[in-house]
Amino acid sequence: MIHIASRVPEPAVRRLTATLYGYAFLSDLVLLYPLYVVFFADTGLSVGQISSLFVIWSAAGILFEVPSGAWADVVSRRLLLCLAPLVSAAGFALWVLVPSYPAFALGFLLWGAGGALVSGALEALVWTELDRLGAVDRYARVLGRSRTAGVLGVVLSGVLAGPVLAAGGYPVVGAASVLACLLAAAVAARFPEHRPAPDAAGPDDDGDLGWWETLRAGVAQVRTRPPVRAAVLLVAVVAADWGALDEYTPLLALDTGVGAQAVPLLLLLLWAGVTVGGLLAPVGERWGSRGYAALLGLVGVALAGGALLRHPAGFALLAVAFGAAQLATVLADARLQGRISGGSRATVTSLAGMATDMLIIVTYAGYGLLATVAGNAVAFALTAGAYLVVALVLVTRRRRRTAVPTGVAAAVTRGPD
Repeated sequence: MIHIASRVPEPAVRRLTATLYGYAFLSDLVLLYPLYVVFFADTGLSVGQISSLFVIWSAAGILFEVPSGAWADVVSRRLLLCLAPLVSAAGFALWVLVPSYPAFALGFLLWGAGGALVSGALEALVWTELDRLGAVDRYARVLGRSRTAGVLGVVLSGVLAGPVLAAGGYPVVGAASVLACLLAAAVAARFPEHRPAPDAAGPDDDGDLGWWETLRAGVAQVRTRPPVRAAVLLVAVVAADWGALDEYTPLLALDTGVGAQAVPLLLLLLWAGVTVGGLLAPVGERWGSRGYAALLGLVGVALAGGALLRHPAGFALLAVAFGAAQLATVLADARLQGRISGGSRATVTSLAGMATDMLIIVTYAGYGLLATVAGNAVAFALTAGAYLVVALVLVTRRRRRTAVPTGVAAAVTRGPD
């Protein structure tokens, strides 16, 4: 069981959170984000080639996700957080220096590897450090604010990308993207990290295990402990559905009848909803299983309603849905962290990330088939139905071992199931 200290060392918590927010912001302040598809097209790539690059990107994330999580449990998590933006920066530099299909493919492999290095390691480091400081009950709100910082980075990159492209072309956009990654790596070096000694007993210690043993321990924890497995699946389903639907919102906007110039404004409304959702974590972490199920029900209904409205006003509903989905994702991650025990925390978190990536690919395929037959609005609404199914499961299965806790503190005081 994790024990909460009576007095939290505030300066240490502030250092951790300030570093986390800066890292999240700079990691997403990549000016290539809103332009890379256009860049590929301008280079002469076909739609089929661009689609194949997305497959390579997704496959790289799945391939590297769990091995990198086990690596984070064996070596320094801070080291991996420093390396991740450097690996991504190498891919972005390759794109603008040698713009060609092979360079784009290799760049996506590097970008996928960089993302995998962060996934698992970041959550494990933040949880472990907050636990050490006696502030683990703040995990959900800290994670929610870090997601908001990342969203602000994305929004600012969208604002700056056009003017920078007009002023210096793709080379300058690429250079700015690499610079943001270098700054993120520098900020990551400020992360505190206190790993338990190999012989110290504690909730995050499995002994002096090697990479392979750590990987097996993490997989075994998911396989043999139903509460952990349920939490992993919840993270995957909640994060994957709206993560995949986000890619189709520009098409949904065009289907409302607005011109291409109005699409960014509608998407900005969605990002505003996501920002608010991350900031609402302190409210959401007090909800019980029924409250969480109601939140998922709101996501499903608002996604379907906003899409089926087929009007720009529907994006107000979609903004509510995306905000609620962001909140639900943060709470699901907090639930997962509260149920993990042993020294394989990053490995288990990476397994959730891998499951999310796989579900996203499945969602892409399903959405494509549905949209071909019935159009974007219907495909969007039917895909959102996954949230209603999960909400129904949470309501009907109210057993204490699988219920969403009333907050991170509840998960902590209950201890591992």
